[in-house]
Amino acid sequence: MLHRYSIPALVLTATLLSACGSMGGRSSSMMAPAKMSNGAMVADNGMTLYTFDRDTAPGKSACNGPCAANWPALMVKGDAMAHGDWSVVTRDDGGKQWAYKGKPVYFWVKDQKPGDRTGDGFNKVWHIIQ
Repeated sequence: MLHRYSIPALVLTATLLSACGSMGGRSSSMMAPAKMSNGAMVADNGMTLYTFDRDTAPGKSACNGPCAANWPALMVKGDAMAHGDWSVVTRDDGGKQWAYKGKPVYFWVKDQKPGDRTGDGFNKVWHIIQ
């Protein structure tokens, strides 16, 4: 025979356990925007990511205009937020760009397929993230 408080207590316990279980997963806003693959940082699409030596001001990209046409920024999507080694910088056009360890992150337009690293060392100022 169940005590009269048993059913509500069981429902409350189940609800709390369910809520705790869902907190353990990572929401899309907390997922890293890139990962290491074969010694280089790559975006979800498998394309290599780069940093620019001229990005010296904290939280600012120095690659705008024609530079940004050749070196597109890894843009923040949706409700993604800074976490761990990843931060968000605001570009001159108001867009939000990912930065890794404080350095804004870019693609190279001449990389044609995942795994390409043709921008590494370009003009001695562009580097893959290792």
